[in-house]
Amino acid sequence: MKYSFMTFSTPDLSLSEVLEVAERYGYDGIEPRLDAKHAHGIEVETTSEQRAAIKQQAADAGIALACLATSLEYADPDQTEAMLRQTHERIDLAGDVGAPAMRVFGGKIPEGVSREQAIDLLAESLGAVADHAAQRGVTLCLETHDDWCNPAHVAAVVGQVNRPSIAVNWDIMHPVRTDNATIDESFEMLKPWIRHLHIHDGDDSGLLPIGEGIVDHRRTIELLMTIKFDGYLSGEWINWESYTIHLPRELETLKHYEQELS
Repeated sequence: MKYSFMTFSTPDLSLSEVLEVAERYGYDGIEPRLDAKHAHGIEVETTSEQRAAIKQQAADAGIALACLATSLEYADPDQTEAMLRQTHERIDLAGDVGAPAMRVFGGKIPEGVSREQAIDLLAESLGAVADHAAQRGVTLCLETHDDWCNPAHVAAVVGQVNRPSIAVNWDIMHPVRTDNATIDESFEMLKPWIRHLHIHDGDDSGLLPIGEGIVDHRRTIELLMTIKFDGYLSGEWINWESYTIHLPRELETLKHYEQELS
């Protein structure tokens, strides 16, 4: 398995500092969060020269830019034009810096829009950018999140698009937290399209160390092994304890599960 972490763990660190942290603790990649004023400097406004330098910097460090985490969402028909424009901009950013994946959201379904209409709108929107993503070597990964925590709804969208450049970011906590599906049920529904994962543990009290909450990461890894998953399991820890505590500890737990299962 390959492991990365989102820069919510290290929002105040520069890119060189985040890459050094990843190397120090044994992570394979990092996931820069865009549009959140993190200090890594990877944003739509980054110049072409800066983008080339970022790509080289990550390559020299031997740490992948595993995914760019965006806030793009597509369920509101009044925002479709703006979202598509921003998606194209961020696809080019991902392609320029060498990130193979880009996280996107479904978003809140507005009042008056049915679930079926929202599924069609998401599929239409993602289908409209699929060619561009494919041309830039980027896979857009729709997350099990917000009004799309039910993996059946996410599967309905990506299945309707039916393009290799449109896939799934399986946030393994949200379907369990919202009682929409177990780990096994989520995996079976999403299995053909899983390209990236967000991992974290917790319960109603908030985030907890992996193994102390409601999410079975060991079973997740076991299931991923059955499809020879070659993407990243990316830790998303927002406003939690110091990265110096959780980044090494969480990775040690995950690698322990993997060793047990090998």
